Amino acid sequence: MRELNNVRNWASDIEENTRLQAERTARLDILAGPLALMPDAHLGMGATIGSVIPTEGAIIPSAVGVDIGCGMVATETDLKAGDLPDSLNPYMGTVREIIPAGVGKGHEYGPPASVLRWLRNNPRELTQKQAAAASKQLGSLGSGNHFFEVCLDERDRVWLVLHSGSRGVGNQLAQGHIKIARELGKQEGLEDPELMHFTQGTPEFESYIGDMLWAQEYARENRRLMVAAAILAFLEFVGKGAVTRGINCHHNFAQIETHGGQEVWITRKGAVEVQEGQYGIIPGSMGTRSYIVKGRGNPLSYNSCAHGAGRRMSRTAAKKQFTADDLRAHMEGKVWNDRDAERLIDEIPDSYKDIDQVMADQEDLVTVEHTLSQILNFKGQ
Repeated sequence: MRELNNVRNWASDIEENTRLQAERTARLDILAGPLALMPDAHLGMGATIGSVIPTEGAIIPSAVGVDIGCGMVATETDLKAGDLPDSLNPYMGTVREIIPAGVGKGHEYGPPASVLRWLRNNPRELTQKQAAAASKQLGSLGSGNHFFEVCLDERDRVWLVLHSGSRGVGNQLAQGHIKIARELGKQEGLEDPELMHFTQGTPEFESYIGDMLWAQEYARENRRLMVAAAILAFLEFVGKGAVTRGINCHHNFAQIETHGGQEVWITRKGAVEVQEGQYGIIPGSMGTRSYIVKGRGNPLSYNSCAHGAGRRMSRTAAKKQFTADDLRAHMEGKVWNDRDAERLIDEIPDSYKDIDQVMADQEDLVTVEHTLSQILNFKGQ
């Protein structure tokens, strides 16, 4: 870790524009300590992806971002590689049926009872458009880098892993608050209006916090519903097995924590909370490895770690540089939605940073408990 200009940096592989963006955020007078940059840090909209931002009496909507509560869920089973059928292709077909995936996709024939029950037990005042998205998409994957995987760890134990967030309703809520903050930032002549904050005690702050906390729980339930359906189908497909444990963690979120004896808001934009002994999930890029980790509770990072490999190039640049055949070569030997290869080129591992380097950079933040290798990957597109 290196500290400079109020930034603690764990990233050995970092672009100049990412560093400058992080330093811009670190100059804000609402910070309650240095900004922490995780090993996967890269340029983001508003705040840097892979940053941990402590603030006192204020919160920055764009730092949480537009996918409030985005994160990971990993479920360990008692199954071993030898328990699996010769081919997972039939299960891939089932996954397509039970996990709605894609931009704006959700339950085609109306929300199931489990969705209605959660919404009834977790009421939130929403617009008609937001409410429609909330009921349609709770229990759906989304697009971009969101995925569902079947993996084997170093013991050949089977895991089911999923990455998703708060979907359309979270995006709509976030965009509305970010727009208000941006206008306030312009009025105040802020260096970067995207980094405008809401001050505790104001109506804007209270409204945002209410929506943000609700969307975070929505995202957690969204992941839980999908993986529950996937597990049920998987155990039926294999014909035996049981779940031994599950981990469900955010990596785009904010919450009140105590650091250095001071109660502050900690915003993790592309970072995982790993208190001492707390488990986290760090996915690699498509076709590489993922990690189940245990936190060391490092106070310098506000008990945080990286949330993945981190992009090295934009989606547009990746599509210009690589082909569907390049992606197929990376995914050889795995079951995946290869019929969508043209649309998934921007997810090729070469467009991401080296996950092994990311893990090496944060040995003082986490210990690796299990290394997961994909045998099936279903990607939203």
